[in-house]
Amino acid sequence: MFKRIWGYIKQLFRGFAESAMDPEVEIEQAIAEARATDQRLRNQAAKVIAHRTQLEARIEKAASELGEAREMAKQALLKAEEAKNNGDSAAFDKWTQAAQSLALKIQAAESNVNGLKEQYEIALQQAEDAKAAVQQNAMRVQELAAKRMQLLGKLEQARMQEAINSAMESMTASMEREAPSLSKVEEKIESRLAGAKAHSELREVTPEGAEQELKEAVSLAQADAKLEELRQELGLN
Repeated sequence: MFKRIWGYIKQLFRGFAESAMDPEVEIEQAIAEARATDQRLRNQAAKVIAHRTQLEARIEKAASELGEAREMAKQALLKAEEAKNNGDSAAFDKWTQAAQSLALKIQAAESNVNGLKEQYEIALQQAEDAKAAVQQNAMRVQELAAKRMQLLGKLEQARMQEAINSAMESMTASMEREAPSLSKVEEKIESRLAGAKAHSELREVTPEGAEQELKEAVSLAQADAKLEELRQELGLN
């Protein structure tokens, strides 16, 4: 039960960490890891190829020693044959023993050359496989580099769009917070107009309202009388 809970916690933490990580950092990390892998492969391949080259040199040296031993053995046999013909038994025994010793050396040299050749065949295939692995991984690194440029371009587009979205949201929020809507303005005007009408109706039914209405009527009558007086002076009647 505890292991299950701990696994859930680790998975949850990993999810939080991945979501919080900068995509650009993740891209650069992936490229760095691919390049490090490529360098390791190249180093390993270089060792494999160097081993093949060393085997080539050892085979060449062993073959040279084998050829030299064969020639010396031939010379020893000729010397032994010459001593035999001359009836020199001591010389015959000496050159015969030398030929036998050289024959043992030839056997060892041949065994060494054959073993080296077997190793060389394996090393040759390993070197080809190593070069193929390096070439394949180099192509992968190039593909990742191209993908990196593509992803960085998309990331920049996403950042620009996010900035635009943020600016638009900020403008909208500012307008909603600072500028009242026309419907609210209309409600305020209608409220003030209704209040003014209400006060007007109330004033008409009060004594002060009647008095004011009377004053306005007197003022109008006086104004009409004054106009009539002016018409008479002008002879307009």
